[in-house]
Amino acid sequence: MSDLPEPTLSITVTGTDRPGVTGTLLGAIADECDEVGGEVLDIQQVVVHGHLTLALLLAPGDRVERLRDAAAVAAHRLDLALSVTEGTGDNARPRQGRAAVVVLGAPLTARVVSLVTQQIAEHGANIDRIRRLSRYPVTTVEFAVSGADVELLRARLALVATTEGIDIAVAPGGLARLGRRLVVLDVDSTLIQQEVIEMLAAHCGREAEVAQVTARAMAGELDFEQSLRARVATLAGLPASVLDEVRDAIELTAGARTLVRTLGRLGFTVGLVSGGFLEIVGQLASELGIHHVRANRLEIVDGALTGRVLGEVVDRAGKARALREFADLEGLPLSRTVAIGDGANDLDMLAAAGLGVAFNAKPLVREQADASVTVPYLDSVLFLLGISREEIEEADAMDGQPTECRLLPGSPAAPASPASPPPGH
Repeated sequence: MSDLPEPTLSITVTGTDRPGVTGTLLGAIADECDEVGGEVLDIQQVVVHGHLTLALLLAPGDRVERLRDAAAVAAHRLDLALSVTEGTGDNARPRQGRAAVVVLGAPLTARVVSLVTQQIAEHGANIDRIRRLSRYPVTTVEFAVSGADVELLRARLALVATTEGIDIAVAPGGLARLGRRLVVLDVDSTLIQQEVIEMLAAHCGREAEVAQVTARAMAGELDFEQSLRARVATLAGLPASVLDEVRDAIELTAGARTLVRTLGRLGFTVGLVSGGFLEIVGQLASELGIHHVRANRLEIVDGALTGRVLGEVVDRAGKARALREFADLEGLPLSRTVAIGDGANDLDMLAAAGLGVAFNAKPLVREQADASVTVPYLDSVLFLLGISREEIEEADAMDGQPTECRLLPGSPAAPASPASPPPGH
């Protein structure tokens, strides 16, 4: 038996796509083959905006010329351009160092795409595949890359993201992109649009005072536990019934329900961790079908808030501990976790997760997170995980769920979709 690589024949056709092209081409080749020739070593096909590219790699045996002629006749009949190249061996390059580079822009300009691809090339990596994940509310494109060091490429592209004002995420590709995950979200200003403690403080006329302290704590200027206890102290004497009023006034972030619903369909587990209060977060989690929850508890005596917090405060370190505990309960390594948050109190959690996402976050958080989303739609995080808008809408249609249709100012019109509920629903 010879150790020499076997002869191969590469056949590529391009042109306008229509039903039956692949069957006609393969049928013509099959007619010229017998059991000693025409083995398919590789086949790939892609259709982009109605334009087809179909590539075959064959072991032709002794039928090289007849296969060439058969392919030429079939391509002519189909009005397709044909390229045929002889070679040796299945010379597919091993794709090591796989990474997924996801770019979100509104708009996504040619300049941005050029800068991203230049940085990938200068890093010494190769773009194996490109696909669009969404056209609205942002344009999202995913580059499947090989030969990459994820951390180094992430650092390179972070500069592009900062200078161009777009969002770029770099994550391990290949098998690491697939399978079940745990996704843990911060609540205030992430899952919901408000800060609950400020909503409570509004009932005693101290909202502005509390909001100022909250802003400094989220920016990392104040110790979170001390600031929380000081803010909660302002609530002393409020009737516990205020909690019901605040629950009713909460507004989910646009796309929150879509995010949680889609993750559930994928078999992912969702958790909530909050420096806010279980009295609010617990009911919210129940309504969304979320089972893992960690938040602070307010002390209530004789139907009124005492201005104190019960037990250990869920602070920056506490959020990271909760992430690890949730992962242990689900039997998942930290590499299979995603954390989403906006404030300095989320930094340890974002660092511990396999993918830390800063959502409309403070500058300090954006700088330290693995990825950043600056559009106000929480379901955009799905694009970072490789889930396309088309897949989300198809799943919604199958379940009879309305799909949220949201546009950024100045965005092109979105495709028609079912009637949409208000943002966040």
